[in-house]
Amino acid sequence: MQSRPRIPEATVARLAVYLRVLTGLADGGRRTVSSGELASAAGVNPAGLRKDLSHLGPCGTRGVGYEVSTLRDRIAGVLGMETAHACVLVGIGNLGAALAGYGGFGSRGFEFVGLFDASPARVGQQIGGLPVRPVAELEDVVAATGATIGVIATPAEVAQPVCDRLAAAGVRSILNFAPVTLSAPAGVDVRQVDLSVELQVLAFLDKQRGAVPGVRLDALAPAGGMA
Repeated sequence: MQSRPRIPEATVARLAVYLRVLTGLADGGRRTVSSGELASAAGVNPAGLRKDLSHLGPCGTRGVGYEVSTLRDRIAGVLGMETAHACVLVGIGNLGAALAGYGGFGSRGFEFVGLFDASPARVGQQIGGLPVRPVAELEDVVAATGATIGVIATPAEVAQPVCDRLAAAGVRSILNFAPVTLSAPAGVDVRQVDLSVELQVLAFLDKQRGAVPGVRLDALAPAGGMA
């Protein structure tokens, strides 16, 4: 039996967006949705949507559209969301604490099972019902919980050693918020989320549209200089 061709990474990212939209529609009681509606809500064109969904096999009915719950469940299965994924998070600064305390991950199949930080001042704090542990316990927690996903929210200078430890402990998927490119061994997938880069892209797009130039920071300072 031939296996289905590998789904391109860009398509996988869009499938995750479709899943979010479909979940919202299902929660609101919708039973069917047209390709145009789904595409518009996901920010893609209908032809692109249909091409993405073609990787899943026959999905919709001409003139009717897609059954919301059926398509949601099929995409969830393809993305591996039928079971919960145990995650560990390293770096409990402002960003890390916000991620750890966000309750929306659980409803999407992700559960933090370990929070870690190198600062003695943060160790022992409770965030989202979990205690912050010392980084020295990282490997033991990964082994005990079977965590498969690691989230790095540390300063740039320590992100690579954390990545190395996560990979050595058996974590095979890493989401990196540190502003540095990580090197991971074969078999370990790393996704980079650099918020400053995303803001720079938005600033460029804003400039391309001929937007009003931004206000200089020194123009906002009170007389006598910045506080």
